[in-house]
Amino acid sequence: MAKAIKTIRKQTVTDEEKRRQDLEEIETALLNNKDAILESLHILHHMNERGVLALLRGLFGQGDKVMDIMVKKADTPETANTLKNLLLLTGVLGMIDVKQLEPFIVKINAGVTKAVEEKDNDKKTGYFDIVRALRDPDINKAVTLLFSFLKGMGGDTSAMERNTQPPENQKHHTNE
Repeated sequence: MAKAIKTIRKQTVTDEEKRRQDLEEIETALLNNKDAILESLHILHHMNERGVLALLRGLFGQGDKVMDIMVKKADTPETANTLKNLLLLTGVLGMIDVKQLEPFIVKINAGVTKAVEEKDNDKKTGYFDIVRALRDPDINKAVTLLFSFLKGMGGDTSAMERNTQPPENQKHHTNE
């Protein structure tokens, strides 16, 4: 039968063995992450070439002064207004239905192209020319589109405005 163990000896790792194990662990990690490390070094090289690392070194070296300046600059009515406008603009951009806007933008671009072609034309347009132009189907369509746009802008949209109503009370615009 086996003898009972009466003493437990703790294995001691020498400093040299610990150092060798640590180096093997680092070497394995380097090999496993070779691509990421090389890409990081490439990025650091470009940052160093452009002076970004020197800038960061200076910022960290003067951190308290830089933080003080940033806080003082951020604590102005202009900065607060800028942030509010950015948030409002972001909300407005989120409300735009790009699918509906795309054909309209294409038409605007076509109109700008036509206007550029005619910009150096010295021809004067009289009242009768305007009335005759309304017979042109393209111009008539554009005028109708413009009137529809103006009618939509002139209508009551207060129920759809986000800044006057809490989100749960807002009506969403639907095609009528």
